[in-house]
Amino acid sequence: MATKPKVKGSGTKASPWELTTPSGSSTYLMYRDETSNPPSIVCIVGKTELRYQLRAIDDLHAMLKKRGDWMPLGSADEQKPAAEGTVEAWGRSPKNPVGGWYGIKKGLRGRFGMYMPPLLEALGLAEVEHNPKNNRMRAI
Repeated sequence: MATKPKVKGSGTKASPWELTTPSGSSTYLMYRDETSNPPSIVCIVGKTELRYQLRAIDDLHAMLKKRGDWMPLGSADEQKPAAEGTVEAWGRSPKNPVGGWYGIKKGLRGRFGMYMPPLLEALGLAEVEHNPKNNRMRAI
C-alpha cells in the first residue's frame, strides 16, 4: 500500500494545499470553500481559478474503489473531448453522481483529470502515477 505523500497546507484559503501535477511539471494550490454554492474545491493555477464541486473528492474515491483497478487520468480542457474510460471523462459524464460536470465555472470546467488526482493522493485516498504522460490512478 502506498504511503500518504507529504503535502504542505491544510486545505483552507489561508493555508491551501500545495500540489504538483502528476507529471511533476507544474505546481498549484487547492483549498475547500464550503461557503460557496455548491460547496467547492478551489484550484489556483497561476492566475487562473478553477472550481470543482467539493463532493468530487468522495464521489471519485467511491468510483475508483468500486472499479478496483488503475484508471487513466486523461486530462483535457473543457473545449476538447475527453478520452473514453478516463478520470476526465468520468468527471464530465452524465452517468456520474452529479449527472455531468464536476467543474463549476463554464469555460474552466475541464482538467479534472489533472488537478483532482493529486489531491486524492495527498488526502491518502488514491495512488497516482508520476510519469511524464499517460498517468493513471487507483483508490487506496
